[in-house]
Amino acid sequence: MAFVGKRLKKAAEGIDRNKNYPLADAVQLIKERATAKFDETIEVALNLGVDPRHADQMVRGAVTLPHGTGKTVRVAVFAKGDKADAAKAAGADLVGADDLAAEIQAGNINFDRCIATPDMMVVVGKLGKVLGPRGLMPNPKLGTVTANVAEAIKAAKGGQVQFRVEKAGVMQAGVGKASFSPEALEENIKAFVDAVSRAKPTGAKGTYLKKVAVSSSMGPGIRVEVSSVVS
Repeated sequence: MAFVGKRLKKAAEGIDRNKNYPLADAVQLIKERATAKFDETIEVALNLGVDPRHADQMVRGAVTLPHGTGKTVRVAVFAKGDKADAAKAAGADLVGADDLAAEIQAGNINFDRCIATPDMMVVVGKLGKVLGPRGLMPNPKLGTVTANVAEAIKAAKGGQVQFRVEKAGVMQAGVGKASFSPEALEENIKAFVDAVSRAKPTGAKGTYLKKVAVSSSMGPGIRVEVSSVVS
């Protein structure tokens, strides 16, 4: 832990914690400091002017990033018959019905995204207490409850990011890898922020997008000028 603290302190050198940097400068600083032995994930954190405890201030949605996330996404699909065949053909990692539900109930959750056909929600609904807290519960608003499983699998594996505001109006998401070009990271970040902006709830009052920051898995956070990420 001492090594991690020393490493993070060194990485923070030259960064003004009280300054809001233009996006291009922030991305460059993050890339320069992403020196771990693995390809660090680049994350964006937003502070929104909402109180998610109120239904009319909940922010939730999905966006397909133009350059993907750089992450291999494992997809589980609840489907039967032709839909199950279509899911397998589209590259789903796990496909099943009651058998898949039993595996999940047993604690075997070896996937990052869960998709279900509408007729399978009777089975999936019983898994709410398991999948819900992990953000894996299929939802028609996110396109993960659909008859077109092939398209949903393509989106999940092609760089789609789901987002949901947490307590205190905070939202975080991975938007690429340190190995991405600065231009690709900037475009992904802007696409994410744009999607969140378009998902502004009716109950939001005052300033909606209050703060933006970027960081790498092992690096410090850098505050970003809001105006530089808004299209």
